[in-house]
Amino acid sequence: MSQPATIDVHRLANVDYVTLNRPEVRNAFNEDLIAELTAWAQRAATDSALRGVVLGGAGPSFCAGADLGWMTKMAEYTQEENLRDARAAGAMFEAIDKLPMPVIAVIQGAALGGGAGLAAVADIVVAAEDAIFGFTEVKLGLIPAVIAPYVLAKIGRSAARELFISGRRFDAAYAREIGLVHAVVPAADLNDRVNKLLIELAANGPDAMSAAKALLRKIADLSIADAAPITAKAIAERRVSAEAQKLMKVFLKK
Repeated sequence: MSQPATIDVHRLANVDYVTLNRPEVRNAFNEDLIAELTAWAQRAATDSALRGVVLGGAGPSFCAGADLGWMTKMAEYTQEENLRDARAAGAMFEAIDKLPMPVIAVIQGAALGGGAGLAAVADIVVAAEDAIFGFTEVKLGLIPAVIAPYVLAKIGRSAARELFISGRRFDAAYAREIGLVHAVVPAADLNDRVNKLLIELAANGPDAMSAAKALLRKIADLSIADAAPITAKAIAERRVSAEAQKLMKVFLKK
């Protein structure tokens, strides 16, 4: 008998709604979930009809980190097996981070460890007021390694140092304060806020949003001097693009 899918994907209009679907374990990661989420992201990256992604979790929690059964197996892995396992997880986060279309993460309940890592690779994060976050790996003698580059880029070194070392859990208000979350709303209003965001994003040029994401990745670690020629070339290319020409003409007519 085949295993049930660990993610549920359905498309409404031109948006993929991707739901982590292991509510019995608070949508914790295991090898199957990682493989399925990676495969979906790799397909989505080349889907020209896709304009946005909403990433959520089934049940009361978004994602509680690593599954206990998976961790039990990892405890018996050799270093080589652990390296292969970590690379697979890293490939998943990278695939989501590099998606060309906007990714909205919707957080309720817990977003711990790798669950908080998913928030870090989303472009826009909406959280319920009572959501709880944490990079709790040190509590188990581990470190938030594969998610570290994305978290550092999102919240900065100062916040990352304190949270990685303390392993403490923190609320949605603090997650917003450090930039991990962009909007905090009552749990009952999550869907309404996401719908408003999708309407807002639909008014934008899809190629422009993709180009903006690519530009941020390209210049993130560069000095202003080194970034300058790249940014000048990027805007010059966009100004003569068919999409920009069309949208600018509509705007100027108004």
